[in-house]
Amino acid sequence: MSSITNEMKSEIRKLWDALWSGGIANPLNAMEQISYFLYIRRLSVMDEESRQKAEFTGESYSSVFEGHSDCRWDHFKHLDGEAMLVHVRDVVFPWLKSDLAAKGDLFAQAMKDAVFIIPKGSLMVEMVNTIDQIYVLIAKEEAAGQSFHDIQGDIYEEFLSEIATAGKNGQFRTPRHIIQMMATMMNPKLGETVCDPAGGTAGFLLAAYQQVLAANTSDAHCSTDRFGIVHGTRGDKITSAQHWNILRNNSFYGYDFDTTMVRIGVMNLMVHGITNPRFEYQDTMSKSFTEYNKYDIVLANPPFKGSIDKGDIWEDARLSTTKTELLFIDRIIQLLKPGGRAAVIVPDGVLFGGSKAHKAVRKMLVEECGLQAMISLPSGVFKPYAGVSTGILFFTKGDTTDKVWFYDMQADGLSLDDKRDPVEECDIPDILEKWANLDPSGENDRTSKAFFVDRDEIVENDFDLSLNRYKEIVYEPIDYDPPLVIIGQLKEMETKIMADLDELEKMLIEYHEGK
Repeated sequence: MSSITNEMKSEIRKLWDALWSGGIANPLNAMEQISYFLYIRRLSVMDEESRQKAEFTGESYSSVFEGHSDCRWDHFKHLDGEAMLVHVRDVVFPWLKSDLAAKGDLFAQAMKDAVFIIPKGSLMVEMVNTIDQIYVLIAKEEAAGQSFHDIQGDIYEEFLSEIATAGKNGQFRTPRHIIQMMATMMNPKLGETVCDPAGGTAGFLLAAYQQVLAANTSDAHCSTDRFGIVHGTRGDKITSAQHWNILRNNSFYGYDFDTTMVRIGVMNLMVHGITNPRFEYQDTMSKSFTEYNKYDIVLANPPFKGSIDKGDIWEDARLSTTKTELLFIDRIIQLLKPGGRAAVIVPDGVLFGGSKAHKAVRKMLVEECGLQAMISLPSGVFKPYAGVSTGILFFTKGDTTDKVWFYDMQADGLSLDDKRDPVEECDIPDILEKWANLDPSGENDRTSKAFFVDRDEIVENDFDLSLNRYKEIVYEPIDYDPPLVIIGQLKEMETKIMADLDELEKMLIEYHEGK
């Protein structure tokens, strides 16, 4: 649940408006520039904290800015606008992309092809001053008892929420509460590895991290939101430094073929407390990506309606297609360890498409995996980005499919139009409660929102996984009056209409005669 104040939101809005009026109209470009400055400031603060700690403990200390002290935030933030612009563009930015990247810094490595596009000094000054002010507000909230990473992370997510345009190849941002529902249902454990092969802004990895934290936070420090998602970031039940190291450095892995997304995703994980994000530039569909049987969990919303050059597809692909929404399922199965589990958002066409590749991928899910559930999402969930109908598939590699649980989500707690305003109707708490207590042997009413379908029936239907194939619709009979009665009612209405017209005609005649 968000910890940012209205004052913080006002500063965020001010920065977005400044970037827009300064000529940076593309939200992704704006977010990328914001990430650079957040990173430089974060790097400067962390380096100073390390220096103070070394001074206190007597340990040795080597500054990341050694030989480049003029790249520190506190050095250039006092410069005049144009001087600051030139200094950051010609000194700080090249240092980040070359020297710092060579030292193994993940964000710096992700910046190798980054472009600095702040056009004028006045915008530089406003950017730096606003970010400084945001961190003053963070310190104020921290003094009042809020977690630094909670506030900093929520601020970055507030920035991300401004990205309201669909990307290339069917990319668009998955709503946060849907991501959190999927992470809750997957319930990753401390020590398990989680992967998103189409990482975007790293939302799924972040939700998995927060789910592990919540599961290891005492009840007194947890809260539950209106979607039924439990939040708790203290992780006070994790008492081993080794376990914290595993959680923050060796648990979450993401990939994306868009370098802008990689930079934004790395920063998103960093500001939430994951100190060493394993989030890399990589096309997981290509021959250059060679990971197999590696991850305990995959959470993903792969690009829809995209296609890939046949010559670029990885060699062990088992589907004769270039459609990315189908290939990603095959890739995810191959990424999972035996017994690994996945939750993947797919367009409805994957669930019922009639091509050989569509049927083959569904057969793969049913026969090579334990297909556990298919949740049908309402078509407005991805608005304003897209109105596409989708479903979420939950499966375990190498398990046996017996009965598949279907759920017809009709409301997700937000209006299903472009505004996506909060509404009372929400099926997510019911989904989470039912998922936690699934009983395939219990009552099975196919006219309800949730029901089970036997594997054999799915096989008989060409492995069709669409909700409408199995849900039974109850039609309530409507009692109509006899035809002669209806005709009498229509005549009565017509008589009244004619009387009203006569009255109106009379009034118009009297009006014109009186002139």
